[in-house]
Amino acid sequence: MVVLSKIYTRTGDAGDTALGDGTRVPKPSLRVEAYGTVDETNATLGLARLHAEGDMDAALSRIQNELFDLGADLARPAMEKDDEAPYTPLRILASQVVRLETEIDAMNDRLQPLRSFVLPGGSALSAQLHLCRTITRRAERLAVALMAEEGCNAEAVKYLNRLSDWFFVASRIANDDGAKDVLWVPGATR
Repeated sequence: MVVLSKIYTRTGDAGDTALGDGTRVPKPSLRVEAYGTVDETNATLGLARLHAEGDMDAALSRIQNELFDLGADLARPAMEKDDEAPYTPLRILASQVVRLETEIDAMNDRLQPLRSFVLPGGSALSAQLHLCRTITRRAERLAVALMAEEGCNAEAVKYLNRLSDWFFVASRIANDDGAKDVLWVPGATR
């Protein structure tokens, strides 16, 4: 259980921060950039939820919670030492990646195949989901770099990859099942 009785601690005033295992690292470290970008995705998702209802809002709520789990996963290095931790560290699981894939397939079954690239826009929810998608892609790039440089949970990287796809397909659902998608017209303004 998290208890936050005081919000500021002054421990980061010198430009470093604590990871999930207590290790202190510089704030611009790759690991902090990766989980910070996941946090940015989550904040943007909160804006998207202002336009969501019903099943879509419920799915976005679940994803927001999972993004906090993902941030905790990325904030805790050295997976090989998980069994030495005083508690079971949160890690993204393969089953969460599979669930995203299943949901993507179910949403995509409602849509006509694309004949052009989709431009972000249409409905407010669709535009917000595209923003979530692009921030998620940045988080994924950072997590891939983190995996190569320091190591991280491979399922976390897969989750980010599928989540950006999930946001893309959900953005089409939010555009009246793709009927209101804004399509790219190559060279239209030449």
